[in-house]
Amino acid sequence: MPQQARSKARLARVLEAAERLLVEEGVEALTTTRVAAEAKVSIGSLYQYLPDRDAIIDALASGYFGKLEALMEGFVQGAAEQRWGDPVGVLVDAYAGLYRTEHGFRALWFGSGLTERTRAADREHKLRMADGIGRVLVALGVARDDDSLPRACHAAVLTADALAQEAFRRDPEGDAALLEEAKVMLRGYLAALEERYGGRRDQ
Repeated sequence: MPQQARSKARLARVLEAAERLLVEEGVEALTTTRVAAEAKVSIGSLYQYLPDRDAIIDALASGYFGKLEALMEGFVQGAAEQRWGDPVGVLVDAYAGLYRTEHGFRALWFGSGLTERTRAADREHKLRMADGIGRVLVALGVARDDDSLPRACHAAVLTADALAQEAFRRDPEGDAALLEEAKVMLRGYLAALEERYGGRRDQ
């Protein structure tokens, strides 16, 4: 990653151009030549940070992961203060909203151009999301921070992710009925976790 402000701004412009191409034309358009032309930078400047299509895809995916994780971190910070009555509804609705606005994320995930590095990064990303869910549940008084919590939260994240992707494959706005079924399923799992830990959320 560049260190100087000017180089950071140039890279941001390149990634914005790459995302436009991704949304409008698909992964196949993400050649270094097309991206450089769209961003109005030289090929040499592009090659300093993004030497090929795979590097462009990896960089875009990293940005999307960062947005998802930042949203989760905000929920971790707010969970104890807000004492949600329906944490599943809060989280599913928030991430569905992000799916609706991040057209590049959908174009990348629903296309066929994911690299092995991106898939590996996605696995690590899901573990970080599971950690965030665990911290939310602990803050809400639903669970204790023990050895079984990461596994349970990882299962919840994998389930929610699969259902969300299918909902947005069916409908760009998200299949509302399927998203509601996801909430029903995850609420049941949350109830099972509360029973497992013998915990009750403070009213």
